[in-house]
Amino acid sequence: MNRTEKDPLQKRLEFTNWIILGILTLISFIFMPHKFALGLLLGGFISIVNFHWLVRDLRKAFRNLSEKSNSAVMFKYYIRFGVTAVALYFIITGDVIDIIGLLIGLSTVVIAIVITTIALYSKKNCVEEAR
Repeated sequence: MNRTEKDPLQKRLEFTNWIILGILTLISFIFMPHKFALGLLLGGFISIVNFHWLVRDLRKAFRNLSEKSNSAVMFKYYIRFGVTAVALYFIITGDVIDIIGLLIGLSTVVIAIVITTIALYSKKNCVEEAR
């Protein structure tokens, strides 16, 4: 199998995902109830796993572009959506976690995208101002 190297932005985003989840989890275990921290940890983990799964599926689809790959991507999207829904159902009904912590954890990838974008944009502006 011909593995392509990941884009530097993709690597940075994946690294930022884990760093943000680690920081948020550490802070929440120190200052918040354990149910909240566990919800944040599970939500963040689900969010990051979904993101990795999506990246992998899109890489495969773009490697062999065809009408068949479009339907395969959509099928895998619905499978991922269903697996996530079932996992969230059992997590929420198990009453082991705090819902607000779970929602914040599920936003981990979005927070990472925003932070990475701001960091790259501010770095770009600093370089342009130096010229």
